[in-house]
Amino acid sequence: MSQEDMAKGAAASADGAKPDGDQKKQDESAESQERQRQKAWDARWDLISHGPAFVSPLARTDAKRDLFGVTGGVVEGDVNYHFGSRPEHLEHLSGEVPRGQVEELSYVFHGCPSFEEALDRLRSERVVILSGGRDTGRRSAALMLLLHLGAEHMRSLGAPTSLSALPEQLADSCGYLLLNLTTTRSHPLREPHLLALRERLEHAGGHLVITIEPSTALEDVPVVRWEPPTTEEMLRSHVTRHAGAAAWADLCDIAPVKEFLVRQQQPGEIDQFARQLVAFQSGRIGEEELAAQGQAAVAAQVSRWLTDDQRELRDKAFLIALAVFDKAPYAVTAELADQLYAHLQHTADPRTAPRIPVFGSSREERLRLARARGYVGTEVTEWGPLVGRYIAEFCDERTAPILLEEVWNLHPSARPALVKWIHELADDGRPLVRTRAASATALLATADLSSAMALLIEPWADTKHFNSWLTAANALTMAQLLDVPTVLRILHDWCTSDDDYAGRRWTAVRAYGLLGPVHYQYALSALLDAIHLQRPHEDQDDEEFDAEAYAKEEALQFADALELLLLAVRAPVLSALAERLDSDRRVRTYALLAFLQACRQTDGPDDRPIVLDWYAQAAAAVDDTEARHLVAFWEAALADRESTSEALRILRGWVLTADRDPECEAALTSLLPALVTTPANRHRVNHLLRAVRDAGKPPSPAAVRLLARIPNH
Repeated sequence: MSQEDMAKGAAASADGAKPDGDQKKQDESAESQERQRQKAWDARWDLISHGPAFVSPLARTDAKRDLFGVTGGVVEGDVNYHFGSRPEHLEHLSGEVPRGQVEELSYVFHGCPSFEEALDRLRSERVVILSGGRDTGRRSAALMLLLHLGAEHMRSLGAPTSLSALPEQLADSCGYLLLNLTTTRSHPLREPHLLALRERLEHAGGHLVITIEPSTALEDVPVVRWEPPTTEEMLRSHVTRHAGAAAWADLCDIAPVKEFLVRQQQPGEIDQFARQLVAFQSGRIGEEELAAQGQAAVAAQVSRWLTDDQRELRDKAFLIALAVFDKAPYAVTAELADQLYAHLQHTADPRTAPRIPVFGSSREERLRLARARGYVGTEVTEWGPLVGRYIAEFCDERTAPILLEEVWNLHPSARPALVKWIHELADDGRPLVRTRAASATALLATADLSSAMALLIEPWADTKHFNSWLTAANALTMAQLLDVPTVLRILHDWCTSDDDYAGRRWTAVRAYGLLGPVHYQYALSALLDAIHLQRPHEDQDDEEFDAEAYAKEEALQFADALELLLLAVRAPVLSALAERLDSDRRVRTYALLAFLQACRQTDGPDDRPIVLDWYAQAAAAVDDTEARHLVAFWEAALADRESTSEALRILRGWVLTADRDPECEAALTSLLPALVTTPANRHRVNHLLRAVRDAGKPPSPAAVRLLARIPNH
């Protein structure tokens, strides 16, 4: 069987073809695993949603912009997210901002050039969009902007059901604040929205400040990039407010202050440290306690926790679990901490069964001993956000990685229990738990790569289960994000090696797809090399090895990786693959399969097809290269014997979507005529539109209008 035939068989399998009766028994195991095989785009969503904050670079959807998403599996505050094909909606709390809160903030707020720029724009245009990262003081800046323009009352607006509905909330002359406005590529913020807001504000006499993240989808809308004042400027303002300018002159040169200013700090941390400085200046605390804010202090505290004979083993297990599940629901952390405790207890004394008090632990006391805090937040799940979850996190974000490194390197007796526990996490049914098993492994790899590979990553990659391969791929992906040396070399070796390690190849290919937003050139080059180096696997000595099933899965894994690269990186990958459609038969097969998989993905509350929306934007651009490449892919998919049926099914779904979405119809109005340049494609598209038109009662109005755009000959 040729490689091309194998890949075409994979495409047929992906389209839902059923095995022949004689093969049913033979393929039973493969089909069982296929049912468990998560789609690549959904698996990527799980990784970004449930992983620690350092996975955020993976959320980029092209070389310049981030995909709107969440990390850590938890949403703090009131936000409204649309991520991939899963719309998440949480209402913003709205109401009047207390005047006392604004006045207290004004005493310590420090201006900066971006503040002055935003103030000038707000004064002249009545509405300004402030773009900046979370925890950079965006909200404080917005309130101060309104205060500087003399707003007597300030109102925080709730998230609008749509951008066109926002002007209805602007009823009087107060200052309005809309925090964390979220949009998608299919529903970006456009100039007409701003013009409507400005007209309403001029009529009412009000002003509006909108804060967004840099990743928010915009279309030719002016924004002010919020660059907060320096840490030193903000710290000086806080100290001067509470202790006077003379106190700051005495404090600014002491060692703890210099160490604090070296690191990048968030406004909340600056406020907390300023209070400690004031306490130090007044003699309430000593310099040693003040220095406890530093990295060395965190490491020393972790060491004391782990070596303290007075601290129970169960409490130490909770600390380790919290390091793995930092910023995750407390209940999950506590539950899995007890599992780890059982393993640690077995190592300490195999003859003694662990004793776990079912109702004896105080949540608040456990968090206090761990120098952690709890708060009510929202957990992100595949079914939507779960509101009201109690989240636990270390007060100092440096604690988790330091603690895991200390356990792994300085307490090797704990390794067997920790490894067994992480393997159990990887087999858990909850995406959050599985993802944290991978992120913990990545952090351990930063401390000792060879041990993490031998004890965790390689065993996962060498099993016969997709979920284990995915965990290995996630772990290596996150290890690369943490700049662990040689990870890219490992991936290249696994991807292109002649060794018959199916799981390692799958792991490497998936990791390349995930790393696309940050290493797309390297990833694409390695994937294309691996495609060309493929060889038949019919000479395996293992009698249970199913060469055909493996070939199907291998084809799907390459298609999945290319799909991730296409959707995340877009133009450069599209161009590279389009150039190979006619000249490289091997790449063509996988590229078409990847393209059709990408075409099935939707985005936003209206489930608008991502690729169709991509085409609409590309067709409207001055340079239509991307649009021509997308059309070339469609022409190739329609002309290819193995992909024609699937391509027509996707187009049929898009036409049905156009009945309820005018923007989809507008995109199809441009796309479909571009596809009918050959008699065969003209016949296919005409037949499709007539079938859709005649299938419903009443007929599909979009199909009727689109059919009128297609020439009959």
